[in-house]
Amino acid sequence: MKKQLLFLSALFLTISLFSQNTSEEFKPNGEVQFKVFWNYHYDFSQNATKKSAFELNRSYFGYKYNFSKDISAKITFDVGSNTGGSAYTAYLKAAQLDWKVASGVKLSMGLIGMKQFNDQEDFWGYRYIFKSFQDEHSYGPSADLGVNAEFTITKTLKANFVVSNGEGYKKLQDEDGNQKIGGSLVFEPVKGLTTKIYMDSQSVSDSKAISALALFAGYEATDWRFGAEYNKLNNGKKYSSPAVDHELDGFSFYSTYVINKKFEIFGRYDQLDSNTLTSEATAWNMDNNGSQIIAGIQYAPVKGLKFSLNYQDFSFDNSTLDAKSLVFLNAEFKL
Repeated sequence: MKKQLLFLSALFLTISLFSQNTSEEFKPNGEVQFKVFWNYHYDFSQNATKKSAFELNRSYFGYKYNFSKDISAKITFDVGSNTGGSAYTAYLKAAQLDWKVASGVKLSMGLIGMKQFNDQEDFWGYRYIFKSFQDEHSYGPSADLGVNAEFTITKTLKANFVVSNGEGYKKLQDEDGNQKIGGSLVFEPVKGLTTKIYMDSQSVSDSKAISALALFAGYEATDWRFGAEYNKLNNGKKYSSPAVDHELDGFSFYSTYVINKKFEIFGRYDQLDSNTLTSEATAWNMDNNGSQIIAGIQYAPVKGLKFSLNYQDFSFDNSTLDAKSLVFLNAEFKL
């Protein structure tokens, strides 16, 4: 707790030292934002009970307002399926204040977007088709209540430090009030090459701390890009479910070739593994371990609209489980 208080104190001291009034005329402005993920898929898996379906998996609605050149706020609602029984339930995904308190220093507070896998997700580039590896396997939340500070150290090196609840945007702070502390370094040594290291830790009462590690490297040229990442979760079945000595680790590789401004082809391979606990014969997550393959083509006829025809396959390490084999037609439309 002392570390969190020192961090917050330092942030507000930075604001008081570096915030400046500007004489430049600025007219406050805002804009409505929305994003929708839609798909139709056919399931070729053996013994599949639902062969095909239309789905509206995600709809994001929000508004962003610029108070000044350096201060802005946004609010976003995430409408998606709910395990409680409702087909569509609205969650508050973001209620975030962003403040550029100094040159190279940006402060975000409220219900904020996390930095754990944002660079990897952007590099993958097809969130409307499939989540990034860490998001898919619950290594961390995409948004959480907290405070984040971003620092542009040099033209090639950026860093962030965050203190958050660690529960994600669909849950309140737990009764113990154990907060998550994390941070990342993003280094771009040469043009087109991006590398990243991320680490976090969250103390848990009467248990070992849940921690995550992520390593990423991606290279982008004129008409193609390639990314690779390694991820590890310690002492948890997922970021909000502590479990002593339980580990998840995995790799993700993805690549895109840009044919022209409207067409591109892409592929991805993931491998998820878990450790075998003492006195157990198989890995604790055996029924979910396995490899994911995604391949497809994207067509973007106009700005804000994307279509993709793609194939998705998941092969389980548990040979008694049938592999998943599906063909998707995905669409994203946004403002």
